[in-house]
Amino acid sequence: MKTRVLSVSLAAVLAGSLLVVQPATAFTVIDPTNLIQNTLTAIRTLEQINNQVRQLQNEAQMLINQARNLAGLDYNVVNRLRSTLATTERLIAEAQGLAYDVAHMDQEFARLYPHEYAASVSGDRMAQDARERWRHTLDGLHTAMRVQAQVSQNLSEDESVLADLVAQSQSAGGALQAMQATNQLLALQAKQAIQAQQLQLTQDRAASLELARQAAATERAREVRRRFLGEGTPYTPQPVRFYGN
Repeated sequence: MKTRVLSVSLAAVLAGSLLVVQPATAFTVIDPTNLIQNTLTAIRTLEQINNQVRQLQNEAQMLINQARNLAGLDYNVVNRLRSTLATTERLIAEAQGLAYDVAHMDQEFARLYPHEYAASVSGDRMAQDARERWRHTLDGLHTAMRVQAQVSQNLSEDESVLADLVAQSQSAGGALQAMQATNQLLALQAKQAIQAQQLQLTQDRAASLELARQAAATERAREVRRRFLGEGTPYTPQPVRFYGN
């Protein structure tokens, strides 16, 4: 309003000065009302242009913000997670003893851990089976300890991945980058859960092999005892008199 009043006053002064300094021969009639109206129109037009410029600036900033929110995160740790997870999977694949394959494991288990030994099975065969069972138990414990050692080594890599993802999340420029960083943090958590399941699997396998070995050893001892005693009447001790005493 102050600007408009000042503009109107300047226009009035300008119109008056023109009337004063103009010689009679070059006298031009100026309508002060029309001049003031034109000046006000120019001021309004300038304000409209300024408003349009501000609107365009706001729209440009909005587009910039949208582009920032849609910008992808140029950082991916999935391959690192897969690499560390593959190490424990390789150890499980290299496991000796009873296979993790269900069909093959059933056959081996039925042979080495019978509910009872048939009479046709020789003592040598039972001794060989006992030694093989002991070796399977030892292999199961070895596999569990190898997986434990590998998981311990993977923890340092997981800590590095976690630190990198937190840094990426904190420095994310938009919503999409923050979301992608969060998704990778969830992938790290899922990887650790799978790794924990693998470790639990090998530990439970080792414990199951030992329990099965003990059960088979009990059955073998029962069969050996049965064969020693025979099928007839067991021996009954009788007193013996020596030298006629």
